[in-house]
Amino acid sequence: MTKYSHIQSRNDLSAGSLRDHFLIAMPGMHDASFAHTITYVCDHNESGAMGLTLNHPMPLTLGDIFSQLELGDHAGLGAETVLAGGPVQVERGFVLHTGSSEWQSNLSIAQGINLTASRDILEALAEGRGPKEFLLALGYAGWEAGQLEEEIAANAWLTLPADRHTLFHTPAELRWSAVAHQLGIDLNLISTTAGHA
Repeated sequence: MTKYSHIQSRNDLSAGSLRDHFLIAMPGMHDASFAHTITYVCDHNESGAMGLTLNHPMPLTLGDIFSQLELGDHAGLGAETVLAGGPVQVERGFVLHTGSSEWQSNLSIAQGINLTASRDILEALAEGRGPKEFLLALGYAGWEAGQLEEEIAANAWLTLPADRHTLFHTPAELRWSAVAHQLGIDLNLISTTAGHA
C-alpha cells in the first residue's frame, strides 16, 4: 500500500463512494467560494453530492442562532462558532454531529455520524441534552450528477476518508492544513497546473 493509495481516482468513484470523505481544495481551485477549503461529503449518489465546508467561520456564534430562535443558552454553548457551510440555502442550518439519529430531519452519513436540519436538535443543544460532538453550518455545498467527479478529474480536489478528530476536535482555521498533513504533503507547494506524462 503506497502513501497515497487512499486517494481516489475518477475511475474509483461510484455513487456513494465519497460519502464520509473530505474534499481538499487544490491550490488551483478557481471558485473563490472553495479556495483553501476542506469540505465534508455528507451525501453522494446518482443525483449528485452535498457537503459542508468546514473551515469558513462566520461572524456568528451559536448564541446568535439561539437568540434568533428565542432559545435560552442553558448549556453554555453560545460561544461556539457557526460555519459557512456552502453557497446553497445559506439561510438554512445544518448540525453535523455524533450520536443519536432521533431528530425530525436526519441523514445518517456513517456509523455514528449524522446530519440534522431540524429545529429540535437546536432546542436540545440549548437545553444541554444535545449531542456532545457537533458543528453548526449555515448553507451547504452541492453538486449535480457527475459534477463532483468531473471536478476531481480536473484536479480541483483531493479526497480522503474523513476522521472524527478533524471534524469535531480540530479548530476550523487548522482543518485544511491538518488534513494536508495527514496526506503527508504541503499543498502550498503543489503546482496549480496539471501535467501529463
